[in-house]
Amino acid sequence: MTAALAVYAMAGMMAAAAPLTTVSRGSISDQETARQVTARTAAEWQAVWKAHSSTDPLPAVDFSTQMVVGVFLGSKPSAGYDVEIVGTRSEGDALVVEYVVRQPGRGTMAAQIITAPYHLVAVPKHAGPVRFAEVKGSTASGR
Repeated sequence: MTAALAVYAMAGMMAAAAPLTTVSRGSISDQETARQVTARTAAEWQAVWKAHSSTDPLPAVDFSTQMVVGVFLGSKPSAGYDVEIVGTRSEGDALVVEYVVRQPGRGTMAAQIITAPYHLVAVPKHAGPVRFAEVKGSTASGR
């Protein structure tokens, strides 16, 4: 593949990616089991948020044009774990949500506390199926 063709192909892939807006991200969640979520309505969003945090106010999302997708890693035995939704892409009629999981590198010192990393983002509304795909990332110490 020539350099010009590679640049053209990359530009096409970037144009196809839907914009992401982080709604909430952190290392502490009431969601203790790993799961991926899609909320297309205010009622679905309220249920996701209630399972995640019973004390924080519900972030506003315009469900006429957006939906929320998210990844919860569940309980982890130490600090240093992280998840980040890095993009979306279309694959047939499906929206594929790509995310990176980071964990402490071998031999890395990390606080011995229970964490539950998560990332929730708003994306343009999509009527078809939603799939999640973990993509290769780096360890937290290699950021």
